[in-house]
Amino acid sequence: YPFRNRTRSPLSNYFTMVIKTELCAFSDYRIYPGNGMLFIRRDGRPVTLGSSKARSMMEQRKKPSKLVWTQSWRRSHKKGLSETVLKKRTRKVNKIQRAVVGASVEEIAKRSTQNKAFRDAQQKAAKKEIKDRKAAAKGKAKKNFNKSAQFQKAAHKSHKMAIRSTQR
Repeated sequence: YPFRNRTRSPLSNYFTMVIKTELCAFSDYRIYPGNGMLFIRRDGRPVTLGSSKARSMMEQRKKPSKLVWTQSWRRSHKKGLSETVLKKRTRKVNKIQRAVVGASVEEIAKRSTQNKAFRDAQQKAAKKEIKDRKAAAKGKAKKNFNKSAQFQKAAHKSHKMAIRSTQR
C-alpha cells in the first residue's frame, strides 16, 4: 500500500471522525453505515441485523447464546474479559476461635496447649472406663437372662403338665 507509511496531520489529533454505528440485534457486532439490514417484526418492532447469517439464524429461531460466534455466547462463557476487567481481589479471611457445642473457647485453648502424651493418657482412661461400663452392663444382662430362662423353663414345665392332665 503506498499510503501506509504516510504520517498523520497534526490536526488529526484534535478532530476525530465519529461514525454512527448500530449493534446487530442477534450477534451484538457493530454495524457500520451502508451495511446490515432493517427487519420489521410482526409486532412492529424494528430489528437491525448485521449479516444474512444473523438474519437466517434469527428466522430459524436459534438462540444467540448457543452459537459460538455471537457476542452473547462469548459473554456467557466469560471470553475476552481478561484485558477489560481485572480479577477481583479476595479479602483475607480473619480466623476467629469460636466455641463448639460442649466446649468453650477457654477449653479449646487449654486442650491445644496440652501435650500429646497427656491427651493419649486421657483417651486411654476414657476408653477403659467405657469398656468397664459395658462389661458391667453385660454381666447384669446375663444374670437377668439366667433368671428369665429359669422362669421360662418352669412355665414350660407347668404348661406341659396342664396339657397332660387334660388329655387323661
